[in-house]
Amino acid sequence: MPQPVLSNRRDVARRLLSAAVSVTAWAAALGAALPALGPFNAALAQPAWPAKPVTIVVPFAAGGSIDVVARQVATRLAADLGQTVVVENLAGAFGTIGTQKVARATADGYTLLFAVSSPLNVAPLVNPGAVRYDTFKDFTPVATIGMLPFAIVGRLGLGAATMSALIQAAKAQPGKLNYGTDGTGSLLHITGEYLKQRAGIDMVHVPYKSAPQALTDVAGGQLDLAILPLALVQPLVQEGRVRAYAVTSPARAATLPLVPTLAEFPGFTGIALESWMGLLAPAGTPRPVLDVLTASMQGLMADKARLANLEERGIKPRLLTGDAFAELLRSERRLIADVVGRMGLKPE
Repeated sequence: MPQPVLSNRRDVARRLLSAAVSVTAWAAALGAALPALGPFNAALAQPAWPAKPVTIVVPFAAGGSIDVVARQVATRLAADLGQTVVVENLAGAFGTIGTQKVARATADGYTLLFAVSSPLNVAPLVNPGAVRYDTFKDFTPVATIGMLPFAIVGRLGLGAATMSALIQAAKAQPGKLNYGTDGTGSLLHITGEYLKQRAGIDMVHVPYKSAPQALTDVAGGQLDLAILPLALVQPLVQEGRVRAYAVTSPARAATLPLVPTLAEFPGFTGIALESWMGLLAPAGTPRPVLDVLTASMQGLMADKARLANLEERGIKPRLLTGDAFAELLRSERRLIADVVGRMGLKPE
């Protein structure tokens, strides 16, 4: 009887050794294969997104139209993600401070940017030495929410009742009229200089620290004209406290249907100058995260009540995602670069 037992033990040992060799070989093969999996392998080690609160950086002060819409975006994202979404206002230097923070953030979906044209396509052209990011290399466009048209408004006692009369008055008295914007080198300033060039008029630019300050002075009669976001001036136009001469959008604003577009006047045919408003992520953000963000924004823009709210605020709803948003950025950069180059704009 002992002999069969010994034989069985040796057989078991051989089998265990053979199995161990097979496991070792399999493990070695798997270990060699894992590095080739690259980002997928790394993603497996990460917790499901979002595992913690997401921050949307708004590079402008709280309370403005950009901030208000950003908070609507945050509310929608929070509902879709089942996670807290925080809006962080980080204003300064035409939005470049907050924008730079996002450009340097880890591309993991936890830090996003809600911005407009100025910090991404204006500041890099008019003050390149102060910008520490590349719009096209450091960011991935997610989705636009809408377009921000501008309006040319004037004080009630100015005399000229129409855009045509305003241009004639400016031509008759070169350098007498002034206009305010939210600062030198801003998109509003560029729009004003473009207007001057196209109309062949001379007006003095008065830079303000903020758009609301310029509007206050127009309403108070201390400033002749201002070129400001429609969303900002709309309430005062409706109240009759300032006169709106034209809007810069391709079509008239639904909330101010009697105010003509700039393109309706001779010399401005086909001209439209407005800013986009949208969500971006740091370059390199994982595709699955971008897909979720995009789907959430598509859901937001399918909400008719939300679209009506945007219209009421002077914002024209417009959804562009991914490549379409990226192309908008590129075409806008070309247009602004052309205007800046011809005007020779420099920071004052």
